[in-house]
This record gives sequence, structure tokens and C-alpha cells, in this order.
Amino acid sequence: MNYVRKKSVLPIYFVGAVWLLWSLFLPLYRPLHFVLAALVSAIAYFAGKIIFPDRGYAVNPVAQPQGSPQPAQARQGAPAKKAEPAKTYPPKIQELVDERNRAISEFRRLNDSIADPKVSAQIDRMEATTGKIIDAVVEAPAKLPQIKKFMSYYLPTTMKLLNAYDRMDSTGASGVNIDGTKGKIEDMLDTVCQAFDKQLDSLYGAEALDISTDITVMEQLLAQEGLAGADINSVKPPSPSGSGAASASAAAPDDDIRLHF
Repeated sequence: MNYVRKKSVLPIYFVGAVWLLWSLFLPLYRPLHFVLAALVSAIAYFAGKIIFPDRGYAVNPVAQPQGSPQPAQARQGAPAKKAEPAKTYPPKIQELVDERNRAISEFRRLNDSIADPKVSAQIDRMEATTGKIIDAVVEAPAKLPQIKKFMSYYLPTTMKLLNAYDRMDSTGASGVNIDGTKGKIEDMLDTVCQAFDKQLDSLYGAEALDISTDITVMEQLLAQEGLAGADINSVKPPSPSGSGAASASAAAPDDDIRLHF
């Protein structure tokens, strides 16, 4: 695994906001004015880096193409690891895999750009659930029809809402339209997260029914065979039934233990 660090773009927005506000409300016609504006911009940039630090992600290393130079350790005679062949999928499943990769990449880009911690956590949740949904279908292509609406409407509409939120949030402005729209999107994201979770759960409905049926059949068979609910280590003493039973009991050794199932 490699660790990739992505820089936050918000400190740059802070610098742009400083210059915009300075040009609107403060003079910019002397060299001293530009120097002061630059100092304030630097302060805003470093403050932004503290408030919104860079983020890092662990990613799988990309396999080197054939003919590319080998690492130094391999050139020195160390045994090189054999590259695993890339999986091949049918065309429809390959399109689904490509769409998963694009969706996860877009979720991460939006997460880097949006600073709100609650929205960021919701994006993390949707990203993870989307990957699990598509992976489940890749493993069982027969489930593809179950996520048709998810892929054609719910996922792209969610991306549209998040992009609209990102554009309005990046303006740094406040107003009836901006704040109202952002608030509606924030409220909607809770419902979207729950819907994504339900979509994932529905993919395992058939397996849950099969397992429930197997459990019911096994319980019935165990009951019919007398194997359910009985203590196999219990000892049942022989019940007396006349003098013959009493003599047989006396003749039996003390350690004669019979197991009753």
C-alpha cells in the first residue's frame, strides 16, 4: 500500500478572498498597500492550512508496465514478486467496475473540497457503501438488475447535489439562496445515507432467505431424529419392572452407563 497526500485547496480560497475584500474596501494604489495585502494573504493561507490540513489516502500500488525499469532491489538480484494478472470481466460488469472507480474518485475529490465535518462524514459513509454495493454485484452479476435504478438515478443525483453544495460552499458567501440550498442538501444527505444502506442490505435478501430455510429444515430434522434439545451425557437409571428387572439390575455392574439420545 502507498500513502498519497492530497493538498487542501481551501487555503488558496482564503488568499483569494483576502485580495478580493482588500480591493473592495481598502486602497491598492501604493506599494505599501500591496505589501500589507501580501502579508495578510500569507497569514490567511497558513491559518487555512491549520484549520483545513492536507489529507492522505492509502492506495494500492500501480503495477509497472512491461519493459519499464525494475526497482533497484530487483536489479541487484533480489527475487522479484510475480505480478498478479488483472481480472477480466464481461463488458457490463467492466462498465460497472469503471463506474465504481469514477464514483469513489469523485467522492474523495468532493470530500477534500468540502470543509463541513458532518457532510465530510456523510461522504465517507456513502463512498464506502457505494463500493460495497458495486463489489457485491461484481461478485454476483445476477444481482445487476437490482441496482439499475441506483446506478442510473440515485448515485448520479447524489453527485449532482454534492457538486452544487461544493460550488456554493466555495464562494464563501452567505445569503438566503446559498444558505437555504446548502441546508436542504445537508438534511437530504441523512436520507441518502440510509437509502444507500438499505440498497446494500437488499442485495443479501436471497441469501438471508436461503439461510433461514436451511436453519428451519435442520431444526426439523434434528427434532425428528431426537438430536435437538437433549443432553447426550445424561444417565437414565433402569426402571424396575418386577423381580426379573430387579435381578437384572443387581447383576449389572455398577459402571454400566447407557447413553440416551
